[in-house]
Amino acid sequence: MGSRRAAAERRRTRPAVIGSVAAVVVAGAGFGAYAMYGADGGDTDRTTSAAAGEKVKSGPLTAAEVTSTAQRFLTAWQKGDVAGAAAATDDAEAAKALLTGYGKDARIKDVTLTPGTPAGEKVPFSVKATVAHEETSKPLTYDSALTVVRRAGDGEPRVDWHAAVVHPELKDGDRLVTGEAGDPPVKALDRDGTELTAAKYPSLGTVLDGLREKYGEKAGGTPGIELRVVRGKESKAAKASDKTLLELSEGTPGTVKTTLDPALQAAAEQQVAGKARASVVLLRASTGEILAVANGGHGFNTAFQGSLAPGSTMKVVTASMLIEKNLASMDKKHPCPKYFSYGGWKFQNDDEFEIKDGTFKASFARSCNTAFISQAPELENDDLTKQAKEVFGLSMNNWSVGVPTFDGSVPVQSAAPMAASLIGQGGVRMNPLNMASVAATVKSGSFHQPYLVPPSVDGRELATASRTMSASTLAQLREMMSYTAAAGTAAEAMAGVGGDAGAKTGSAEVDGQEKPNGWFTAYKGDLAAAGVVQQGGHGSESAGPIVAALLKNAG
Repeated sequence: MGSRRAAAERRRTRPAVIGSVAAVVVAGAGFGAYAMYGADGGDTDRTTSAAAGEKVKSGPLTAAEVTSTAQRFLTAWQKGDVAGAAAATDDAEAAKALLTGYGKDARIKDVTLTPGTPAGEKVPFSVKATVAHEETSKPLTYDSALTVVRRAGDGEPRVDWHAAVVHPELKDGDRLVTGEAGDPPVKALDRDGTELTAAKYPSLGTVLDGLREKYGEKAGGTPGIELRVVRGKESKAAKASDKTLLELSEGTPGTVKTTLDPALQAAAEQQVAGKARASVVLLRASTGEILAVANGGHGFNTAFQGSLAPGSTMKVVTASMLIEKNLASMDKKHPCPKYFSYGGWKFQNDDEFEIKDGTFKASFARSCNTAFISQAPELENDDLTKQAKEVFGLSMNNWSVGVPTFDGSVPVQSAAPMAASLIGQGGVRMNPLNMASVAATVKSGSFHQPYLVPPSVDGRELATASRTMSASTLAQLREMMSYTAAAGTAAEAMAGVGGDAGAKTGSAEVDGQEKPNGWFTAYKGDLAAAGVVQQGGHGSESAGPIVAALLKNAG
């Protein structure tokens, strides 16, 4: 299906903006408005027309094509005509399977679909229905949307099929099920014993889902009856948890205590509020206890499960490696030219700056790319991978945090990609949890796997690193991060933080984005934090203030 859909997407044309005709068609915003026109969309089986050699339809979709196709699909779905609704999509097989399950597995009945005003090729609609299980039933309401495209091959207008058309929480391959909850409910507590709820801490929704999946059966609760999203293969590969959409009868929750600090969690929520693509993590450096985690937008736990190039924050790991290999030393002269070429790629610094006769400490604080890239000829392809795993506990896929996490990836690369990985590009991927752990490792002197649920709850073993940095390397790295916080690229954000503090900024270029992702990692005392603002630009200006504000609150 993937290749067929890709072909279909390549053949789609840009839709026409719906004008006055659409405004008339959707007046009243209900099925009555569609139905008064009577037609079923004007589409017939394409076998006859194709045999007759009709010309393939092309060009922008008309308002009539969009509204009639939407009408055909929504009317059939509301009637319970699964085959008819599926035939109005560009993937009838997948549509039929999910729509059949909508009634059979999800036990959703008495469906009323009310279309809204189309916007180009997109038609929003609202859903009102009833979910019934044995003697229990509850109303279900939500909003969704469909998009009309030209079908590959004949150009006929069809609903662009994705599971999200049926419910916005669904990803392709997921399904809806009503019945006894797969996992009993869990009452998650903060470190002080107070209940954590998504109502109080909105961005904890995905975290609470993960806790239920992990500890539902172990925490002593009993399941209730609910409508939930059951994740498919692709969603599970992305470590997405099943999600409850409607509770028909309550179960008895078990209790799980976390390491979250209520005051710091509230501060983290406040820092990402209104920033749809911002994420931050704060943890205790000496133990790995996660004190706060927050994501703007709340749709995905980027803070724990994101997989993004970390940009120059990765230079903390690279710098430790270069110092250990005697390829750099804090107070020794170190090259920072405008450009450096390696493996067929030409690398440069931001705004093409250079530092003449500068030290490695100066290059680190200014975030000079070429100071790191220039050492690529002296390195083996797996040197950075080894350093990340052996010292910082990254890229081993063995963290046991208490909820699903992505534990960083530093693959072995060669030539130009290997050089790019030294500055957090290439194939290197991290998230705020990973980079907060990097800062914590520098502050504490050794890796402590971050965790949200104490290992004593279920006796699980935490990941460990095989070695620590030498005392000299550690001292130099702390001094360089301290200098960066006081007089380097992190100085403006860290102003007023005070105390024993260190930081590193980063920005990561991403194809197709006008602005890079902004990164910032820092420590103060026994606390370490990291954040990212996607498409935020320079880390000092985007993620920096978020991380610094948390460290100030903690102080």
